[in-house]
Amino acid sequence: MGRHTLAEEPVPHPLDPPKRQQGRSETTGSHRIVAAKAPRRRIAGWPIACAGLVVLVALGVFGWNWADSVLNNRAEAQAASCGGNRTTVRLVVTPQIAKPVEAAASRWDADLTPVHGACFQVDVTTKPSSVVLDALTGKTDLSTIGGLPDGWIPESSYWVTQLTNAKPELIGSPAMPIGSGPPADYPFVGLAAASVGDTATDENQQRATQSFRAFLKEPAQLADFAAAGIRAA
Repeated sequence: MGRHTLAEEPVPHPLDPPKRQQGRSETTGSHRIVAAKAPRRRIAGWPIACAGLVVLVALGVFGWNWADSVLNNRAEAQAASCGGNRTTVRLVVTPQIAKPVEAAASRWDADLTPVHGACFQVDVTTKPSSVVLDALTGKTDLSTIGGLPDGWIPESSYWVTQLTNAKPELIGSPAMPIGSGPPADYPFVGLAAASVGDTATDENQQRATQSFRAFLKEPAQLADFAAAGIRAA
């Protein structure tokens, strides 16, 4: 019309796909259609846990039986090595510490603990420290304490100092505190000499005495000391 003409829209070809209108999508209402995902299947954890527990129990039973067998074999071997011959280690202790030391001696004897190929049993005698000091220094006869002991545990280091000053040759090994409980420290001193009229303590006897002293510091014995009101040194 007049000077302007209308642009003619192209006629769509019959085989062309229909055009999608811009700015719109296939929706249902105002939401897109989203395909639902299938839920994942989860593996139950309890069968795995039960299987693991069964394995642990089986290993525990096996380990227990193995350890028990080893201990039994060891005890039998030690008993055979002793051949029924056991030398006695004699200790004289103050009454305050007698009970836990006697319990330790019973364990030591039951274990058949060998020292340098020899077997020893521990005999514990209870005597007041003043009586022991008098016997060891010659003021009274050694028979009052059953002869020269291999070790002595008084209630305090005072008594060891008195013995060291009077008879230094009697000290076979330095005193080592076993426990503490005011005002005591319970020193364990090894004895070795023949000058007091008794048989000299041989080297193996001294080693056995020192081994038993170390044995007193192990957890089972320390528990007995604690029960008696004696703290670990």
